[in-house]
Amino acid sequence: MARPRPMLALMEGSLTLLERVQDRWSPLSLRTPDEQRGVIGERAAYFYLRRLGYVVVAREWTTSTLPGDVDLIAWDGGTLVFVEVKTREASGAFAAELSVDDDKMEALQHLADAYVRQLPHPPGESATVRTRFDVMSVYMSDNGKADIRLMRDFSS
Repeated sequence: MARPRPMLALMEGSLTLLERVQDRWSPLSLRTPDEQRGVIGERAAYFYLRRLGYVVVAREWTTSTLPGDVDLIAWDGGTLVFVEVKTREASGAFAAELSVDDDKMEALQHLADAYVRQLPHPPGESATVRTRFDVMSVYMSDNGKADIRLMRDFSS
């Protein structure tokens, strides 16, 4: 179990409060319930990884040449990890990770390759980085608590 980190808890609480204020008062931030749940789940996943010691370097990373995005990109020691976050209601009938199929994994692989290519590396050489794909299932309860499950080195 990760050690409590007071500063991370303070940051997480502050972001939660700011998002509630934004959702309440900003007519431009109208999101569907599924979109709201997804944003909350990705934020919970971000802080979960931080508590485990991951160094998150990108959130919702995209490139103009490929469709889709990578929810979170983080370093776990010397491994660059591409994380797909799936958020569901706690009462869902199917495990969230079941929605990460072969097509989604292929799209993530292409995005990961594009991300690694843009990393700094010596001229004339390609970047060589150890990579991994993780999937996080986030189940939201009615009281707003998140039950998070991390599947390291996920393959569909």
